[in-house]
Amino acid sequence: MKDNVDLIIDYPSNIAKALLNDTIDIGLVPVAVLPQMKEHYIVSDYCIGSDGDVASVCLFSEVPLNEIKTILLDYQSRTSVALLKIIAKEFWKIDPEFKSTDAEFRSKIEGTTAAVVIGDRALEQRKKSAYIYDLGTAWKEYTGLPFVFAAWVSNKKLSGDFIAAFNKTNAFGLNNIDEIVAMRQYKVFDLKQYYTQHIKFVMDASMRKAIDLFLEKLSNL
Repeated sequence: MKDNVDLIIDYPSNIAKALLNDTIDIGLVPVAVLPQMKEHYIVSDYCIGSDGDVASVCLFSEVPLNEIKTILLDYQSRTSVALLKIIAKEFWKIDPEFKSTDAEFRSKIEGTTAAVVIGDRALEQRKKSAYIYDLGTAWKEYTGLPFVFAAWVSNKKLSGDFIAAFNKTNAFGLNNIDEIVAMRQYKVFDLKQYYTQHIKFVMDASMRKAIDLFLEKLSNL
């Protein structure tokens, strides 16, 4: 498989831009980008999702929800930002001011200013903030469904042979989590717990239903 692809590593919103601009053919992209694509195909049985607590996509605050005035939006993921806005409006029933960011912003989480943070930085922030609102948990409580943060998407049709080989490659990683965890020393969060309890990698029917519901709600924002 590695001889058939050129691997590019970047944060989700940049991968989405590359897919939209046709500079890559397939990417693990935030599902919020799908409505912007002229043509798209979810091409793998694997994704980045959750079924409840995701741990790495959270709203962090120094005050309770009803006291938050401003929410800073993580520039690294369109889906997480859109999910936050949906949950804030429909589930939490709060109406804060949303502010975009383009650089490090966690130091500005203070007073009534909160922030949605993703990834490793969110796992780090869990040790600092007084209030942590997990967006995977909130979505599950609101809809009863899991959530898909990112899916493998192509901007053109791919052959069945390629997709089969691609799925096999993804499965290899999933079946070797212990070895992957052993290769990375990470003191901030238990990676075995994270990969097996918080992140859901297999795309099932309920996750596809969740994508459809999310995109429907996204169109009404």
